[in-house]
Amino acid sequence: MGAVSAIGQDSHRFAPEGAAPERPLRLGGVTVPGAPGLLGNSDADVVLHAVTNAVSGLTGVNVIGAVADRMCRELGITDSAAYLAEAMRALGAIRLTHLSVSVEAARPRLAPHVPAIRARLAALLGLPESAVGLTATSGEGLTDFGRGEGIQVLCILSAERPD
Repeated sequence: MGAVSAIGQDSHRFAPEGAAPERPLRLGGVTVPGAPGLLGNSDADVVLHAVTNAVSGLTGVNVIGAVADRMCRELGITDSAAYLAEAMRALGAIRLTHLSVSVEAARPRLAPHVPAIRARLAALLGLPESAVGLTATSGEGLTDFGRGEGIQVLCILSAERPD
């Protein structure tokens, strides 16, 4: 078995206040109450989109974009967990071993939600919770995300690939 890894990234802006329809903020498959939702065709779960992109990096099968857009538009599927499941179908014999997620957002405060997000990510990926790391930074006002205009997520997904 050979160790491999892939990087995933995604970012979304917050929906403007009073935008219709109002949507909840979803991060890593968890609803974060009291925060504005993000703009996107789907539920705009920026964490699951970044993780899906990392899975695509391992398999070479891109899902976010044309496949997810088709699932949303033609099938009405807006749950980003379905996009991740679609990407994971291409893993074949690749075995996921670890996920590290870094969230940049000035708002909302994520610390209270970290355990639930880690647990949901572990369940979606078939990993033990101890193999899922999740950190957050406020961004110190240096970027659009650090100024509270949206959320950016970077992640590294590690795996074992058969030789």
